Amino acid sequence: MSVDAFTWRAGGCHCGGVRFEVALPPEVEAQTCNCSMCAKTGFVHLIVPESRFRLTKGAERLSEYTFNTRVAKHLFCAECGVKSFYRPRSNPDGWSVNARCLDSLDGVALQVEAFDGQNWEAHAGSLAHLSKEPG
Repeated sequence: MSVDAFTWRAGGCHCGGVRFEVALPPEVEAQTCNCSMCAKTGFVHLIVPESRFRLTKGAERLSEYTFNTRVAKHLFCAECGVKSFYRPRSNPDGWSVNARCLDSLDGVALQVEAFDGQNWEAHAGSLAHLSKEPG
């Protein structure tokens, strides 16, 4: 897919102190996850390569939380507590953006699939391609 097919979309936390942009194609693969963290927060994952994510405001407001293997870097706005994006364990070379934190998904066909995060070790490999640039 040509880089011209991607559109930069803005999003952020609830209070607006943290803002980001993510470049998305017209059709996007997203995941809901049943792991302990995602099930409690309702996170809808849009995993993208490093080059298609940029933090535009609020780096100083981000608070980090890690657990278990400490590979995933869960980032929260220290003011409102919303996790708009994070560095996922499955894709440490990319970012997972919460689709629910985007300002708009107009013009984007979101294909949401269930991901079995309760059995993460057995399924994490199926996400590896999402943080790679299209061939």
